[in-house]
Amino acid sequence: MSPAPENVVLARKFVRSVVEGAAPDLVDTAELLVGELVTNAVIHARTEVEVRAWVSEGRIHVRVSDERPDRGLVPHERHRYACTGRGLNLVEELATCYGAHSGAGRKTVWFELWPEAPAPPASAWETTAPSDRTRTVTMNDVPYALYWAAQQQWEELLRERIVAAWGAPGRTGVWPRDLEAAQDMSNVICASMTCAAEQETSGSSTLSLLVGFPADAAASVRSLRRVLDEADAAAQQGSLLVLPSLPQTRAFRHWLLDQIAGQLAGENPTAWTLAPGAASTTPMELAPWDASEVDASNVPTIAADDGNRIIAVNNSAARLLGWDAGELIGQRLTVLMPEHLRRRHTSAFTSLLLTGEPRILGRSIPVPALHRDGRVIPIRLHIRTQEAIDGHTVFVAQLTARTAPSESPQEPPVDRPVTRPVSGPVHLPAATRKAKTTGFDRQAPEWLSLFTETGRALASTLSLEEGLRQVCHALTRRLADWCAADIIDERGQVERVCVVHHDPSVQVDEALLGRLPKASESTRGTLARVLHGAGPLLVPDVSPLGQAQSPLDARQLELVQRLGGNSAVIAPLQAHREIIGALTMMRVDERNPFTKEDIGPLVELVRGIALGVESTRMHQHTRSAAEQLQRALLPEPPRVDHLELVVRYVPSSTTAEVGGDWYDAFVMPSGDTALVIGDVTGHDLQATVAMSALRNMLRGLAVDGQEPPGDVLRRLDRVSHTLSPQATATCVYAVVKGGDGGPWHLHHSSAGHLPPLLITEDGEARYLDSGRGLMIGVDPDLPRHSAQDHLPLESTLLLFTDGLIERRGEPLDEAMTRLRRHAARQARTPLDVFCDELIIKFGADTTDDIALLTLRPTRD
Repeated sequence: MSPAPENVVLARKFVRSVVEGAAPDLVDTAELLVGELVTNAVIHARTEVEVRAWVSEGRIHVRVSDERPDRGLVPHERHRYACTGRGLNLVEELATCYGAHSGAGRKTVWFELWPEAPAPPASAWETTAPSDRTRTVTMNDVPYALYWAAQQQWEELLRERIVAAWGAPGRTGVWPRDLEAAQDMSNVICASMTCAAEQETSGSSTLSLLVGFPADAAASVRSLRRVLDEADAAAQQGSLLVLPSLPQTRAFRHWLLDQIAGQLAGENPTAWTLAPGAASTTPMELAPWDASEVDASNVPTIAADDGNRIIAVNNSAARLLGWDAGELIGQRLTVLMPEHLRRRHTSAFTSLLLTGEPRILGRSIPVPALHRDGRVIPIRLHIRTQEAIDGHTVFVAQLTARTAPSESPQEPPVDRPVTRPVSGPVHLPAATRKAKTTGFDRQAPEWLSLFTETGRALASTLSLEEGLRQVCHALTRRLADWCAADIIDERGQVERVCVVHHDPSVQVDEALLGRLPKASESTRGTLARVLHGAGPLLVPDVSPLGQAQSPLDARQLELVQRLGGNSAVIAPLQAHREIIGALTMMRVDERNPFTKEDIGPLVELVRGIALGVESTRMHQHTRSAAEQLQRALLPEPPRVDHLELVVRYVPSSTTAEVGGDWYDAFVMPSGDTALVIGDVTGHDLQATVAMSALRNMLRGLAVDGQEPPGDVLRRLDRVSHTLSPQATATCVYAVVKGGDGGPWHLHHSSAGHLPPLLITEDGEARYLDSGRGLMIGVDPDLPRHSAQDHLPLESTLLLFTDGLIERRGEPLDEAMTRLRRHAARQARTPLDVFCDELIIKFGADTTDDIALLTLRPTRD
């Protein structure tokens, strides 16, 4: 038969007619399998195809041959989410025996189907690598899960482009010869990468491969890149029955193909982890997704699939939002969102899948989350993608509370039982499994790689517990069978923050974690010795539980009894001459114990880990103190009849310090309502102290004199200049006057601050830029002016600090215009929704704090 698509149907009919007398289920299976094999020949070989079939003693024999013996088979991992590569998998699954052989100008793939007979040993596929390999390409730090996801996706793009070309020849904009070259080069890359991966024994999340390619393949690789980019663009426009690439998959595909073409042209290799603009370089993102890591993390984390359903959630996230973890599994993400954000989220998520263009991936976004009891909790949301071992993409979201969530006023806090999401172990492909052999582990490059991975683990998160967990994951992938991390807190108590086993299916009992017995001077045992300054200690033979020398030692030996252990290294985490914790690294196999040769590299490794731990602790302490100070300085707005007040404060996503931004609102003795927004120059503790002083002085001056706003600011400037002559600040002070039913008027004055924005119910928006004056601290003797503006019913008054709109490289006028237009579109939304929309729109990745104060005169 000629290699025409319609001949696939002919081959199926032919085989059915020949084997019709066999068992009906075997006939159906033979028809299915021959269709898959002929389709492969039509797409990949593109030569005449010969199909032979016969029945002997009830057994069906089928042979499919083409005239391209140089084009070997490319078997695929059988992944649940794969949309291509299923033909050979179906043969493996359904045929009694099968195989392939090449020679004499022909390649033949065969299978046999036997009725009710034990299956003979299955024949192995004959995978033929390109015969003219002359150049080696170095692929450093290839994340295997991301590679398989990218490979599956580009094969699906090629398949759909080829089908489109069959259906509408000449209308796709891609020449047939380009499609053929792209298809052939894709096969070469898949076969070559598979051969190289089979030689790799690294236990890391990444592979470093030496891959052979034809020396003249650079042009074909570039052609493949162009065809895939064109197909991706067509998928984004909805012209192909395939979803476009997600950003990380697309970036990796570009890197892979550019590395092959570039190195074949004489360029030097660049590792994926060092590639400019690489979408993912942290250890967690390089590793395949594992539900057990979500479950074990202390950082509030939720994972969802591409159907927008929650597939994993840890207890930290569940507690933050008032749920039991198990109750959230299977629900849509929108259950955790306020009503006004659900349609927006669904639209954005659908847009990402249909276009491949992200809006918030990889960015820190301040958003409100919905507590189970109906409260709204302000959080920062950071979403990233991770590939699972079967090639599908998981969306992993980390939640950080912007302020400590308050308890529900209706019911007291309840200790909920721990519920662990159901997740099976992640089995790595055979090519990536590694036995922890002594010789391999002691090679210098492996140690250097481990230094890098543990350093990145601590640097990739602000959570000490999560950082140590990732460190332990790195150690169990490379060095130990299981690892435990213990930390000494400020009161001298020892806390076991995590225990990580190299096998994800091994569950660690919660009772083994948490507070450990105190290591006093009289406490005995290896862990106590390390916490007192000894070590690292090599423990060649672990004592049985009955020989524990102290309560702390008993807890250590209980862990060994539960998880197994033959030899161990217990190393102190020491920073600046202070012991802050310990790492226990255990090997179970008595044939591969820790030895004295391991201690030297471990000393340097653990020293680096300890410095990272100390840095993270200091950052956490600073952030905790800053958050407490922030909550103390920012008041709740007063309740005023016929005036709705909503405030928001979003700290910078890049610093743990409190800055000088503030808002204030209070009722004057006259019954008028005072509004204040301000920003003290600087972003440190000194600015915070100055801000607090200014706020309190302004309150006192305003209440005491009840003068026009300009006069109050002038007095504030004089007092500030006397008490803090070096301090400068911007500020808007406004007073809302009016009876219960209105009309309402705003009396205001500005000291160098951005003007208030007034949005009417009909969507007209303008800045109230009257009453402008110099910032506080410049010249206290200059007069200041007051302005007056009418506040219509149901209008919205917005006072804000510059962190909302100022961005490096963008003129301020353009930023203010952007804010005015966006605010006008939200004129009729509820006031809390109005604020949330502004924060979502403008608050992502801001390097400055944001303070908002909004007011709306209401009819009710």
